[in-house]
Amino acid sequence: MFFIGEYANMITASAVAATVFFGGWQGPFLPGPLWLVLKVVVFLVFYIWIRATFPRLRYDQLMDVGWKVLFPLALANVLVTGVVLYLI
Repeated sequence: MFFIGEYANMITASAVAATVFFGGWQGPFLPGPLWLVLKVVVFLVFYIWIRATFPRLRYDQLMDVGWKVLFPLALANVLVTGVVLYLI
């Protein structure tokens, strides 16, 4: 049941991503529902490919990356954006 729930989550996330980022059912030549299924399959394959390619991080490693890399990058992004908006 855990794996079924995990794959249901992956399919749902792929469907939401296809709808939000790739226009959902809109596309040329094919009927709308077929386009949506095609886009969901593309996202799902990409999702599974990325998941199988990169190793999983332990919780302590993830927190280490978050605090030592991502948080300073976020602060630098806020600083740069503030400077750019001030100068414009």
